[in-house]
Amino acid sequence: MYPLIRFAKEMIKFRNAPRLGPLDPHISTHMCWPWDLDPWIELNNGRTLTLFDLGRIPLAQRTGLVPILRDKGWGITVAGNSTRYRRRIRAFDRFTMVSRTIGWDDRFVYMDQSMWRGDECCNQVLIRSAVTSKEGIVPPRKVMEALGLTDESPALPEWVQAWIQADAARPWPPERTPQDPPSVKPLLSA
Repeated sequence: MYPLIRFAKEMIKFRNAPRLGPLDPHISTHMCWPWDLDPWIELNNGRTLTLFDLGRIPLAQRTGLVPILRDKGWGITVAGNSTRYRRRIRAFDRFTMVSRTIGWDDRFVYMDQSMWRGDECCNQVLIRSAVTSKEGIVPPRKVMEALGLTDESPALPEWVQAWIQADAARPWPPERTPQDPPSVKPLLSA
């Protein structure tokens, strides 16, 4: 289940926080609850991705993006990610989340998020997100201009550029093999 109460708490907690520039980090503190755990009694890998929403969406609010999305009828979506898990987060561990936009290209905005226990990084995710409209993807340059940023994107780190290139080489849709199950046909026709 989506952590709606925690999400609402984060939005209320940061509703009057100082505004952030489009490239400034949003820092928040969270706790791993028993319902966040997997069978090995540690933060579930899928839940980790969900909890990163608790950093990204308040970041969007603090930068002024959420009101722009509402005014223009735009949406925002995750278009890809790469996650690295390195240290366990266990029940009742407190952790700090750092969320920041690191740059953009002609289609996507790239964000770096990480979870920390003290000085130790537990995991990190690179998010590729897109702002969308009824016409399709809104060019990030247009989004940044709406935020008051007219500069070009900072240079994306080499590791981000390498991920973009590797992901572009990945076939889509995925290639099917003879071992794949056949297409599922609807049981009931309309």
